[in-house]
Amino acid sequence: MDEITFKSDTVLSDVHLHTPNQRHLMVRLSGVGQPVFLSQFKLLWNQASQTDSGAEGGNHRAHPAEVTPPARSPPGSGCSSEGVSLQAGADATSQEEVAAQLDEDGDLDVVRRPRAASPSEPSGPPRDKVHPMILTQEEDDVLGDEAQESSPYDVIKIEHTMATPLEDVGKQVWRGALLLADYILSQRDLFRGRTVLELGAGTGLASILAATVAQTVYCTDVGADLLAMCQRNIALNSHLTATGGGVIKVKELDWLKDDLCTDPEVPFSWSEEDISDLYGHTTILLAAEVFYDDDLTDALFKTLCRLAHKLKNASTAILSVEKRLNFTLRHLDVTCEAYDHFRSCLRRLEGLTGGRLRFAVEPVDVSFPQLLVYERIQQLHSQEHHAAKKSAPHKIQQPCSTAPRMEKELWKVFVEPVTEPVVSADTAS
Repeated sequence: MDEITFKSDTVLSDVHLHTPNQRHLMVRLSGVGQPVFLSQFKLLWNQASQTDSGAEGGNHRAHPAEVTPPARSPPGSGCSSEGVSLQAGADATSQEEVAAQLDEDGDLDVVRRPRAASPSEPSGPPRDKVHPMILTQEEDDVLGDEAQESSPYDVIKIEHTMATPLEDVGKQVWRGALLLADYILSQRDLFRGRTVLELGAGTGLASILAATVAQTVYCTDVGADLLAMCQRNIALNSHLTATGGGVIKVKELDWLKDDLCTDPEVPFSWSEEDISDLYGHTTILLAAEVFYDDDLTDALFKTLCRLAHKLKNASTAILSVEKRLNFTLRHLDVTCEAYDHFRSCLRRLEGLTGGRLRFAVEPVDVSFPQLLVYERIQQLHSQEHHAAKKSAPHKIQQPCSTAPRMEKELWKVFVEPVTEPVVSADTAS
């Protein structure tokens, strides 16, 4: 029997699931005719006390206000006896009116208002004519009352799509990007004054928040329409980055190409000054929710290695991944093939020997404070990669089929130059 394959070229975003009770307003059509929505995410800058919200998912729904019952008039206030008399009189009058509206059989008798003799002489008070009115919405009020309740510095606004073909999934907001953005907010000292490179930035959410404390952020991806969306989101949130003085540069970086595009005629190309600054000062690399295809995962790790060898400083790559559970006919079971391939790439990266760089991988606890309002789920994982000196190698735990499917993981990979000579097995013997 031939293997049955189901294919679909449309990928639906689930941003409405991890941002409950939020409105996503359609604002325009993209350059390729896709509906573009504007969503807001609340920032909890001053809520460092929520140290455990990330581990349990947090509950950021607003609690309903308690209704206070009306106060009763105290005795002797001078209104109790009169109020009772007036109420009794009103009840009697009401009963008389009801009785008067019933016919002899006890049915309700509706008294109709007599019609006017002519349209020019209407009976009763004049009535205003009702005219239709077209309501327009100002640009600053596209999010309605939700935006007005918060300070502009407590909200990040992101333009994105809800459904795209597979090649345009970067235009959507994914949970992995929210987790990485949350990590940046909780580890601001790690990014302060740094030069940061984000690979596969998508809508630019993580890059924008990194720029609130970083000195320079290179927000990279492929596709002119997607990069233009990044540029628009950066402009929408310029007030967030202006305080810290961070600069965001939107550039094209294709993982399938070995060299950066320097053609000035191509939009979002690199200048020689930018390339020099990138290789001379970058110490942090970011990537979120880009491990859904095995070929792209291989291309990203190849790009990561190539960039690490060109950077002049030791670097840390922070990777965020969502463990997607899918039932496959091939296995007749729920599997995570994309995630398993991602983990195998981590093991190969750490196993690289004989070069001038060393890659070390270690897990990161995801129980850091949640400072971005969304709903975390237990399938979210974040990995940090650093290049470190050759000493006491860290081993990645092998994935186990019996391990809980709802586990949380964060990994760090350190990349640093090898300072001492590498001793081969023959020399050691």
